[in-house]
Amino acid sequence: MTRHQTRAVLGAGALLLTGALTLAGCGSGFDDNAGGGDGGGDGALTSSDDALTILIGSSGDAETDAVTEAVAAWSEESGIDAEVQVANDLPQQLSQGFAAGSPPDLFYLATEALAGYAGNGSLVAYGDQLSNVDDFYPSLVQNFTVDDQFYCAPKDFSTLGLVINKGLWDAAGLTDADIPTTWDQLATVAATLTQGGTVGLAFGAEYQRIGSFMAAAGGSLVSQDGTEAVANSPENVEALTYVQEHLNDGTFAYAADIGAGWGGEAFGKQLSAMTIEGNWITGAMSADYPDVDYVVAQLPAGPAGQGTMQFTNCWGMAADSPNQQAALDLVEYLTSADQQLAFSDAFGPMPSVQSAADQWTADNPELEAFLAGADYAQGVPTNDGIAAVITDFNASLESLKSGNPQQILDTVQSNVEAVVN
Repeated sequence: MTRHQTRAVLGAGALLLTGALTLAGCGSGFDDNAGGGDGGGDGALTSSDDALTILIGSSGDAETDAVTEAVAAWSEESGIDAEVQVANDLPQQLSQGFAAGSPPDLFYLATEALAGYAGNGSLVAYGDQLSNVDDFYPSLVQNFTVDDQFYCAPKDFSTLGLVINKGLWDAAGLTDADIPTTWDQLATVAATLTQGGTVGLAFGAEYQRIGSFMAAAGGSLVSQDGTEAVANSPENVEALTYVQEHLNDGTFAYAADIGAGWGGEAFGKQLSAMTIEGNWITGAMSADYPDVDYVVAQLPAGPAGQGTMQFTNCWGMAADSPNQQAALDLVEYLTSADQQLAFSDAFGPMPSVQSAADQWTADNPELEAFLAGADYAQGVPTNDGIAAVITDFNASLESLKSGNPQQILDTVQSNVEAVVN
């Protein structure tokens, strides 16, 4: 896991960025008796005077302080005690809490961990009871729906965009009119920008980046309803072949192959003129590379149209919580438009509710491309066990430059079929 990925996982609503690495043991390896609830629930929430415990993963002081202050404000208003705990290892501490029969009432939960916890009865599916249920982006609701039950409120989210070094762009004689909107145009500008010690486009050797090409080609790992493996589709082969072609002609590169830990580092050090990253890159750029001027565009359309990846996590609620009604009230408070805008200002994620979109765009006009991606973003599959599949896929993608896209995807297909079936 890279330094950036740790920050993105815990702080920008992007737990899925490295979910395949951090949650492989949590998606399908639960004790079937770990949860005391019935998973789906009968619609009735528990209610008591018990205090609430909230377990989060944090990117740092800004996120910790923002969440702690918001919970404290709700606690004062509601009269219900609530304590925020910051996990050192969120997946491990969460699974240990369930195994011990003392889980937190609310907690950050990744999409790829949802099915496992839902399947063993550890969660209550409260999503449809939210007063703001219709305000969440539909794609985010889908991310946290299992067996037609909307389990938990998306707390925020991130998408991928094309981040362009403005200085290198101008020096190459390119203008705003040259910002690529198709794969062919992307290949052209990447070739133009590849000169000296700078490659045109760099990104991580992982599904969490290359998956954006698969989405733009019309591909995915599983069918939309999650019941069928489609990893070795012609669309995915076309996407990997396109990436491979430009890795081999030297206009694209993996960040690790040019001496960087992640795409943002390659971009910040000007080892690449463009990168594919999420809106969390803004924090890294301001902190580590403040002199690099950049612009953000939507990812160019592929054969099937526009495509990007979406990363999110939700406010999971324990089936064993004795005060689920208060927890629901707190979730509604934390996911309100005003509170999500405050979180965005404090530590960077995009609000998961559509009612905050106009204000967020007005506040962050230079990042509008990230929010625009919400209309066509594809999430990481939620099937129980998918994390281990993605880990294996990522290992194969590291050798894509010299590999066979069809063979790589045939192996992924077999692995996905084992999970889906």
